[in-house]
Amino acid sequence: MPPDRPPTGRRRLIAAAGFAAAMPAPAARALLPGGATLLVPGPENGAHERWSSRLAAFLARGGTPAAVVERKVLGGPDGVTAANRFAALVEPDGRTLLVLSGGAAQARLVGDPRVRFDTAGWLPVCAAEGLAVVAGRADMASFGTVRVALGGAGSPAAAALCGLGMMGLDAVPVVGLAPLQAEAALLAGNVDAVLLHGPDVPARMAALSARPWFTLDAAGARDAALAEVPCMSEMVSGPTVLRVAVQAAAAAVRLHAALVLPALTLADRVALWRGAAARWLEEEARSATTAGLRPLSGAEAAPLLSAALAPPPEAALAYRDWLLSRLNWRAA
Repeated sequence: MPPDRPPTGRRRLIAAAGFAAAMPAPAARALLPGGATLLVPGPENGAHERWSSRLAAFLARGGTPAAVVERKVLGGPDGVTAANRFAALVEPDGRTLLVLSGGAAQARLVGDPRVRFDTAGWLPVCAAEGLAVVAGRADMASFGTVRVALGGAGSPAAAALCGLGMMGLDAVPVVGLAPLQAEAALLAGNVDAVLLHGPDVPARMAALSARPWFTLDAAGARDAALAEVPCMSEMVSGPTVLRVAVQAAAAAVRLHAALVLPALTLADRVALWRGAAARWLEEEARSATTAGLRPLSGAEAAPLLSAALAPPPEAALAYRDWLLSRLNWRAA
């Protein structure tokens, strides 16, 4: 019989994944890069920098005792600068990973002119998903016109405004309110509803004496943490393409951060980084410091990232058209 040919292309990726799975743990760990860099959205000591600090420590221990996982903080909290750098400069050798923020996904969805990255083929290692709840100072049915706190036309709360409109409510944006300002405005009675997202949503909602109206959902299902609260998809009506668009916006809101590798990273490196993240996943699942953030494995994170980063083109266009007609937002 002729000798076996060395695997190429797709066969090489499959063979590499099988080889990594079959290796003893010490041998597998030895294949991880001796040094790696995480590109992290700023600022220093910001939410993503703190999140990545704990993650990097677990990745170093899960890879090899000699591994050094450095973090490089770039740009602001929306993560656009970090994502642009990752897309432009990173080679698929498994040595550089990106902490992708939901803000970067939101900016891409709305057509922010700063966005110069293409997410096609990016591979999630792990992620953290947060709650996203529209809450008000009274029951939703008690309002004729609803004043909704909004940071700006391209902000996450625009998805809540769009959802309320698709429910047939007269929703009026109160623009220029950052998240903390929005919560203060709700307490003062200057707005009727806010979007709460990220960590500690139940505690923040209780502190505001706010009532949950609905959750923003990315997949048409209620959030297990608030199973008694309806999700947006249960309540909206209107063009299917706009409903899909708002679900994409909701996925971006729910995505706190994801650790991703570039497209074409070899399967053995992807598998090994995911294995290195396994201990972090276990610890985060029972850590009180991550209240309100749900840790996700790479496989679990894939649908959320797909919804946030790769909505159908017609859905993204429909959302941008709505932003233009409703909030005068002009995409790139």
